[in-house]
Amino acid sequence: MVGISSAPRANDPRSLPKVDIWLVLSTLVLLTVGLMALYSEGLSRDGGADFRKQLVFAAIGLIPFAVFATVSPKIWMWMRHPLYVLNLLALSAVFVLGSRKKGAERWIEVGPIQFQPSEMAKLLTILTLAAFFAANIDAIRKPATFLKSLLHILPPLALILLQPHLGAAMVIVASWFAISIVAGVPLKYLVAAFAVLLVMGGTVLFVPAVSDRVLHGYQHDRIEGLTSNDVKGRNWQTERAEIAFGVGGLTGAGYLMGEQKKAHFIPEQHNDFVFTVVGEEGGLIGCTLVLAAFGFFFYRIWLVMFHADEPFYRMVTGGIFAALFFHTFVNIAMVLQLVPVVGLWLPFLSYGGTALWLCMACVGLLLNIRRRERAILF
Repeated sequence: MVGISSAPRANDPRSLPKVDIWLVLSTLVLLTVGLMALYSEGLSRDGGADFRKQLVFAAIGLIPFAVFATVSPKIWMWMRHPLYVLNLLALSAVFVLGSRKKGAERWIEVGPIQFQPSEMAKLLTILTLAAFFAANIDAIRKPATFLKSLLHILPPLALILLQPHLGAAMVIVASWFAISIVAGVPLKYLVAAFAVLLVMGGTVLFVPAVSDRVLHGYQHDRIEGLTSNDVKGRNWQTERAEIAFGVGGLTGAGYLMGEQKKAHFIPEQHNDFVFTVVGEEGGLIGCTLVLAAFGFFFYRIWLVMFHADEPFYRMVTGGIFAALFFHTFVNIAMVLQLVPVVGLWLPFLSYGGTALWLCMACVGLLLNIRRRERAILF
C-alpha cells in the first residue's frame, strides 16, 4: 500500500505542469508571420534592413523572456514598491533624455536602439496593480480600495498622456478594468467608472472648447477623417489599406507580390499597418488564418488565468490578456477603418524592439505562471 507521504507535494517540481507547448507554438507562429511580413514589406523599401533589425530584437528579447520565465512571479509582488518607482522614473526620464519623433516625445535613445518607457510601463503597471489588489484582497469590496486602485494608475497615466501617447494610456485603462474584474471589485464601481469615462470621452469629442484644449491637431484630423468626408486626405493610410485588402481578395496576390506594398502607398506599413501586408498578399484566407492564430494564442492565455490558483497570478494574467487583446483588436479595427487611427502596434507582427520585448516578457511570465499551477492530487 502506498503511503500518503509518497505523493508529490504541490510545490514539488514533479507536480508542476510541463511547459505550455501550445502557447509557445502559437507565439512562434505569430512571430514567424510578423517576420515574413516585415521581410516582404521591407524588401523594396530598405532592402530588408528593418527585417534584420527585428531579428536582432527577437534575439535580444530572449533575455526578458528568460528572466520572466524563470524568476518566481512572487518576486514581482514583493518588489511592487520599487517597481512602481522605477516605472515613474522611466516615464519621467523621457522628458529629460527623450528624443522627439513625429510630434511625440516617447523614445530614449540608447546607442542605436530606441527604447520606449511607455511600453515597459504597461507590464510594470499590471504587476504593481495586481500586487496592490492581492495585498488588499480582504478589502476588495470597499470603496477605499477601489479609489486607491485608481490613484495607483493615475501618475503613470498622466506621464504617458503628456508625451503624448493616448494609445498606451488606453491600454493601461483596459488592463485596470480587467484586473479589477478578476480581483472581484464590485460591478457597480466598474460600471460607474465606465460611465464617467464615457461622459469624459463624449465631452472631449463633441464639445469644441474642451476638444481644442485636450486633443492635438493630428488627433482632430483622425477623428474628423473617420466621421466625415475626407476631403483633406486625412485618411490616406486607411483608404490605401482598404485598397490593399480589396486587391488581396480571397487568396491574395501571393507572397512578396503586393503592388500596394511595392509602391509604398501605405505609410508606416511595417509598423501599425503591417496587417495590410497579410491582407494584400494572403487575402481573406491569409487574414483568417492569422486571426485564428491570435484567437488560439488568447485562448491559451485564458487557460493560464483559469488554472492559476493564486489571486496575484490570476490578476497578472488577466492584465496581460487585456493589454495584448486590446492592442490586437484596436490595431485591426483601425486598419479596417472601424476606429480612428491610434498608435497601437500589432503584437508580434509590427516592427519595433520595445514592443517585441514586452510581448516576449509577457509570454515568459505566462509560461512561468502556468508552470507553477498546482497539480490536482487525489
